Amino acid sequence: MLDEEAFTVIEPVADKHFVVTPFVKDLAEQALSYLKADLPIHFCGPAGTGKSSLAMYVAAKWGRPIVMIHGDEEFKTSDLVGAEYGYRLKRVHDRYISTVKKLEEDVVKKWMDNRLTVACKNGFTLIYDEFTRSRPEANNVLLAILEEKMLELPSIGSEETYLRVDPNFRCIFTSNPEEYAGIYKAQDALKDRLMTIHIGYFDEATEIGIVKSGIINTFRQFGRV
Repeated sequence: MLDEEAFTVIEPVADKHFVVTPFVKDLAEQALSYLKADLPIHFCGPAGTGKSSLAMYVAAKWGRPIVMIHGDEEFKTSDLVGAEYGYRLKRVHDRYISTVKKLEEDVVKKWMDNRLTVACKNGFTLIYDEFTRSRPEANNVLLAILEEKMLELPSIGSEETYLRVDPNFRCIFTSNPEEYAGIYKAQDALKDRLMTIHIGYFDEATEIGIVKSGIINTFRQFGRV
């Protein structure tokens, strides 16, 4: 079940102001080649190197709807997969025979899929931004998804105990190895499943293009262009 009020599925449209130089194009093509081989990508680099923007650009180029998660130390597995939220009450009042009153109630716990489950079911592209900000135990659910292509669901809330991941499902992760506050060391089992692309600072041509783009966008805002 997809709850549109809980989160939004992003349409795969590349930002028209995204600066594409040979340097950026090479990174994007490398990432897309991994996606074609059904391998999860991990953009790893310090702050300010455009990891999240590059992840969005690559996901848009891939062409599937995008679901985004931002790492958080408060996350539990249920924040990724889903959980039971409230109850569903069904009440039947039978007056078929006027002299007989029959009342039947059925209370069922209401299950709601979260972002990861929605992406796995529908074959969307998952962008897990700064995934090392989440506790490793919350991310353990990703191990079977990336290796066996299976998502284990709590039997109490869903009809199926295991969900087979849609073949179109893809993952793009980002992390900052230089951050020292509010991050956790990712488990080796998860890192071994990721194709890590180390992102440094851009070359001169790309930096100049980004500055020019920023100046032009600023003038557009004030109606100068």
